[in-house]
Amino acid sequence: MLPCLNKKLFGIDCLGCGLQRSIALLFKGEFIAAFQLYPAIYPLLVLLLFIGSNFFLKFKYDWIVKVGLAIITALTMIVSYLIKMKIIFN
Repeated sequence: MLPCLNKKLFGIDCLGCGLQRSIALLFKGEFIAAFQLYPAIYPLLVLLLFIGSNFFLKFKYDWIVKVGLAIITALTMIVSYLIKMKIIFN
């Protein structure tokens, strides 16, 4: 696995820490463990699948769906990061 440059330089996790290991767990079929390690994995996968399918299929309000999925993914990443860093919900 690639090391986290942010963690190596500053000693704290970044918003993406755990993504590689979570993807590896998905390939092994350990879906719950992947979610526990990186909760934003599923919203991120839905966003990427929608963007990928949008290259081939055109939807009427695709930009609204993309923005909505991006907001949900970003909020999931931020909230899970704050919980992991024990900033909220000590």
